[in-house]
Amino acid sequence: GFGLRIGLSSLAPHGFCMPPKKKALLKVIILGDSGVGKTSLMNQYVNKKFSNQYKATIGADFLTKDVVIDDKEVTVQIWDTAGQERFQSLGVAFYRGADCCVLVFDVTNPKSFESLQSWKEEFLIQSSPSDPDSFPFVVVGNKVDEREKRRVSSSKAEAFCRQSGNDIPYFETSAKTATNVHLAFEEIAKRAMLQEKQQEQIYLPETLTLSNADIRPAPIDSSGGCC
Repeated sequence: GFGLRIGLSSLAPHGFCMPPKKKALLKVIILGDSGVGKTSLMNQYVNKKFSNQYKATIGADFLTKDVVIDDKEVTVQIWDTAGQERFQSLGVAFYRGADCCVLVFDVTNPKSFESLQSWKEEFLIQSSPSDPDSFPFVVVGNKVDEREKRRVSSSKAEAFCRQSGNDIPYFETSAKTATNVHLAFEEIAKRAMLQEKQQEQIYLPETLTLSNADIRPAPIDSSGGCC
């Protein structure tokens, strides 16, 4: 038989254009106390910009970046939120469908480091991943450019990652100087990709292939009635 390839856009209803192929969307959530540099890290990664003017994020916001992982183009959607206690209960919608969670602290602020465990627990409660023990987390110690103000050692942060299980990687970054920012987000995206693959996702194919069996005319009812 012959094969007939029809682009999905030609099957779309009038006035509605369907995308030819859906890229994998990786949802990444950044959590941590207010002022640790979550928004700055996100802006440095996505826009390669840093601002010295601090402005607390109100509610939740996200940026997207198209990247290639293992020869596959994906969209990384990075969600950011204010770390103030009053915004801590963001609700299920913010956390739902996350593929990776980034826990950020400020190496000059011990309290922000001590908060990591509660942020991790908050995430697991709200997102309810199918397998909490294997869900990917990445820990980021930001503001390493402020060496003279540093109060949290690398060994302390690495010990937290080991104790938390899940093979949690640790990165030390500076959103200001861009130190290790791309390296950290590359690892974040890779881990999000692995998590996404484990979820059952069905994407539309680029084309539909129909055989001649699919397009044979329907048999005519000899009784003369209509169905």
